[in-house]
Amino acid sequence: MAKILLVEDDRSIVSNLAEYLNGQGFDVKSAAGQTDALKLLEEEDFDLVLLDISLADGNGFSVCSAVKSEYGLPVIFLTASGDEYSTVTGFDLGADDYVPKPFRPRELVSRIKNVLRLTGKNGGAVVQVGNVTIDTIKGAAYKNGADLFLSALEYRLLLAFVNNSGQLLTRERLLKTIWDAAGEFVNDNTLTVYIKRLRDKLEDDPQNPEIIKTVRGLGYKMEL
Repeated sequence: MAKILLVEDDRSIVSNLAEYLNGQGFDVKSAAGQTDALKLLEEEDFDLVLLDISLADGNGFSVCSAVKSEYGLPVIFLTASGDEYSTVTGFDLGADDYVPKPFRPRELVSRIKNVLRLTGKNGGAVVQVGNVTIDTIKGAAYKNGADLFLSALEYRLLLAFVNNSGQLLTRERLLKTIWDAAGEFVNDNTLTVYIKRLRDKLEDDPQNPEIIKTVRGLGYKMEL
């Protein structure tokens, strides 16, 4: 059972959402602001943080930064602040997804399960791809034992390939997987940039990739 910390100062949302998520098999605890959230994180172990930007004290960006730097937990922003600045700031801080209010509970559950799967928080494993090792429990990737220091989005992109090994992944599918919450302002060229960055870190010869292969005119594929 995944344990979720819900950081939200709207009591009605906390009550209804906690009841729904508990009914879906999650263990939910809540905090109204930054102080209470950080205290709970010190006292208990969580698998994921659902986080609003506007809080009773402090703000969601500060909480996200602390969660990522001190605990390495996946974070989903759950907020009415759907402007481009808030979305970009959240992702820059390492957020794993961004769900605008009002949201559909079933979709939120699907996103939570997807983030838990991608980050290995629902029972991860170590995956070997050539001389690259992906530790889905630690949320890190290594090449010949050296940390590749992947960004949050580079790591999500890599896990999209790992979790769909042997399958053709179209550019549209990859964009949806990585940028689902921010697709309104991210264009197709961004994917090209992230594929290049990931290849530069993974491949011995990025110009002739052996890990992330291009299927000309269709998309990309990784074979484990």
